[in-house]
Amino acid sequence: MSDSKPLSGKLALVTGASRGIGAATAEALAREGAHVILVARTAKALEEVEDRIHAAGGSATIAPLDLTDGEAIGKLGAAVSERWGALDILVLNAAMLGSLTPVEHIDPKEYSRILTLNVGSNQALIAAFDQMLRKAERADVIGVTSSVGHEPRAFWGPTALPRQRWRTFSALMPTRRSIPARSACRSSTRARPAPACAS
Repeated sequence: MSDSKPLSGKLALVTGASRGIGAATAEALAREGAHVILVARTAKALEEVEDRIHAAGGSATIAPLDLTDGEAIGKLGAAVSERWGALDILVLNAAMLGSLTPVEHIDPKEYSRILTLNVGSNQALIAAFDQMLRKAERADVIGVTSSVGHEPRAFWGPTALPRQRWRTFSALMPTRRSIPARSACRSSTRARPAPACAS
């Protein structure tokens, strides 16, 4: 790895890294020299991203994980800390869209899972990696969110409300960046409500 790369020697962790914005972010960080820890539920998809990173001359480690499992997040934090010590970049990208439906028709079980993944898991990740982030020369916590968090739209309640909570939550952190994923971003998540975004 060339020392001329701006992120050479840095460690990054990206959630939702198996596809879409997460995979693209992980590959971009690796191109800039960071070693990237890829986190998502599907091991096979993570391996494909890891293979692309290695083929491009970068380095990565996969960590298959269900982010709705708070105990597993704690174990991940302990394992990463034991191996690397400091974390320079934490990208909180994993999220669930949920059903597009009027507020009165929101399924409680689905909504609970959305809140756990879109808000609760982010807090758990920040808590699990807080000490590692503090050990970095400069730590960046980057939250990928959506415009519906501050521009409510009909039927988007299940995803808009958690996104709004996350934007407020992230604003309370001293070192963070909250990045709205506008309609120009092409991802499979956006493709469901807006098929044109996938093309």
